[in-house]
This record gives sequence, structure tokens and C-alpha cells, in this order.
Amino acid sequence: MEYFVAVADTGSMSAAAVRCHASQASISAAISDLERRLGVQLLVRRRAKGVTLTEAGSRILGRAQAMLTQADEITASARAEEGRLAGRLTIGCYSALTPFLIPLLADGFTRLHPAVNLELIEGQQEEMRQALVQGSCDVALLYAFGDEAGLSCTTLRARRPYVIVSAGHPIAERASVSLAELADEPLIIYAEPPAQQNADTWFALAGARPNIRYRTSSIEALRSMVARGLGFATLIQSWPTDTSVEGLPLASVPISDPLDDVALVIAYASNVTPTHRARTFLRYAKETLADEGVSLTTD
Repeated sequence: MEYFVAVADTGSMSAAAVRCHASQASISAAISDLERRLGVQLLVRRRAKGVTLTEAGSRILGRAQAMLTQADEITASARAEEGRLAGRLTIGCYSALTPFLIPLLADGFTRLHPAVNLELIEGQQEEMRQALVQGSCDVALLYAFGDEAGLSCTTLRARRPYVIVSAGHPIAERASVSLAELADEPLIIYAEPPAQQNADTWFALAGARPNIRYRTSSIEALRSMVARGLGFATLIQSWPTDTSVEGLPLASVPISDPLDDVALVIAYASNVTPTHRARTFLRYAKETLADEGVSLTTD
């Protein structure tokens, strides 16, 4: 059942094998055996194109997820009698935030609760929302943009976007800048949503339109391009250093336009009662990030 749910979540045998720390052959054999025992075909296997659920597989998936959750809760309850927090906890994270949040939180939380089997998934904003709604993860760290229908969110931090430029840029020493002043300059943006929407919204508030020159799915590549003078960028997540990965200096400049703060939240599906493990992690994330004084915002 666990292998079947993993394949349904990831869309392929190979990805499920990575998640379950098993071989692809073991995953395939186990699901074939499950199909034989149930007397139905659960998946349609397509070479080099992953798998899709059959109608029967779609019907059974929800029950399989519920059974696994119940089994996990039984194990967790038994261990809780010994005074230990235990069981599986799957944490999702917006990929642009992963290097800033997950190492810190995973290290500290597992030290406090070593019997918890902490699993991690990451992806873009919408992927994390879907993972929560579909039950692929228990809680997720992401930015709050607009309507968060179907999610219960706890705000961890809220920050305003800012501009980064090369150290030699004319505005590098400025106390602030309006986006209208930069409208004709090349803008480098993060390639994944909602970066384009953010740029359009922020520039519109300044009465201008962005001149997007480059797109990249790597935040560090974006910072390196800015450091080399290829353009500027708007960010919300603050970095621990003011240099690129190449060691070139960068300058951060506040935006003077009246932009709304963007909140970093930890969320769970509003139609689900979070487990004790999930509630404990939620509290731990809020306390830890407050203690660390981490400046968190959006890209």
C-alpha cells in the first residue's frame, strides 16, 4: 500500500523508489502483487512516460492513504506511551526556501524527537499547495499569496521585497529606490511562479512595467548574474552573505514604493486535523525561526 501511494504521488516507479528507499523492481513487484490480491488493475504503466491511475486505482488511493495514516498513528500512539514523539511526518517546502529553512529545522527537530521519521518534499508554490490538499505532506513552508483556500496558515514572518544590484551600480549606496527608476534596466527574475506575477504587480504599483531580460530557475545563478552587472533583481528572502557564489559583491537596496509585506507561512490542509507530530513541528518552526532572527520573505 505504501509503495502504491508513493507511485500515485510521484507519478513514476523510479521516483517512488527514491522516496521509499527501495529498488524500482521491488516497487513494481509489490504493486503487481497488490493488484493480483485485489483483483483489479491500479496503474497504467507507460514506458518512459511514468504511470497513471486507473479508475479503480483512483477509488482505492484515498482508502490506502487513510489506512497508512491509521497504521502510522497506531505505531505513534504505542511509542507515545513511552514518552516519545514518534511516527512519520512529511514536510513540504517551497524550493526557493529549502536551503534556508529545511537544514535548520530538520536538524533541530530530529535532535529533539529522534523517533520521528521526518520526510521532506519540495517544489513550487502550487505543487506544495496540491501536496497539502492531496495529503502528500502534513505541513508545508511556503509564501502566502492571495487566497489560500483550503489551507490553514500560521504566519512565521512577513517582509517587504527589496532590490539587489551589483556593487558598482549607481544606486548601490542609495537608502531606497522606486521601481519606476529601474523600469528601463534589465530585470532578472526567478523563472518559477509566482515571480512573473510579482514583478508585474510590484511595477504596476510604481506606475511602470518591468523590462525582463533573463529568467533562471536558480536563485544563486540570479544573484551571480546581478553581481556581474547583467541586470537587477527583486527578492524577499534575505541572504546570509552580500556576495554571489563567485565571491562578487552585491548591494541590497530597499524599495520606496508602498508594497505589501509578503508572509512566510507554515500551512496544513484545513479539512485535516493535524497530528500531534505536525502540531509539534509547527510550534518548533515558529519558535526556532523567531529565535534565529531569520529574515524571511519572497522571491
